[in-house]
Amino acid sequence: MKRKLFGGFGLAAAAAVVLIFASPTYRQGEPSVAGSAPHDFNFDLDGKPAKLADLRGKVVVLNFWATWCPPCVEEMPSLNRLQQHLAPQGVTVLGVSVDDDGAAYDRFLRAQGIHFPTYRDPSKKIALKYGTSMYPETYIIGRNGRIARKIIGPQNWDSPELLAYLQSLPRGQ
Repeated sequence: MKRKLFGGFGLAAAAAVVLIFASPTYRQGEPSVAGSAPHDFNFDLDGKPAKLADLRGKVVVLNFWATWCPPCVEEMPSLNRLQQHLAPQGVTVLGVSVDDDGAAYDRFLRAQGIHFPTYRDPSKKIALKYGTSMYPETYIIGRNGRIARKIIGPQNWDSPELLAYLQSLPRGQ
C-alpha cells in the first residue's frame, strides 16, 4: 500500500513540474535576446523628442515598470542610485512605465524623487514590441546598440555584482 501511495505522489509531483514548465507564465526557457538589436522607439528626454537609438554609445538600462507593481516600486530606489552612480561613466537608466493613469504616474515620480529619464506608454506598444508582459523587466543595451542581457524581476541595481557587470561592458558591447 505504501509503495502505491509513494508512486502516486511521485507521479503527481512529476506532473506538477511539467505543468509549471509548460505554463505560459514560465519564461526562463525563452530564447536569448543577447546580441539582437533592440526595438527603437520615440520618447521625450528632458522635454525634447528623442529615440532609443540616440543613446547609442552609452550602456542603457531599459526598465519596464508600473506604479501599481509592488516589485517595480521596490527596485526604484536602487535604479535611482544606479543612475546617480554610473551616469558619469556613460550608463543611462531609461524607465518605460505602462501606467494608464497619468496623474498617478506623475505623483509617483515626484514622491519617489525619480532622477532617471522615464516615459509613460499607456498603450503598452513599446513593452509589447519587446515581448514584455510581466513587470519589472529590464534590458541591458550595450554601447554598440545591441542587447547584452535581459533580466526578469526586481533587482538591487546598485549591488556590487550588477555595478561590476555594467561597468565591465566594453566599448564594443
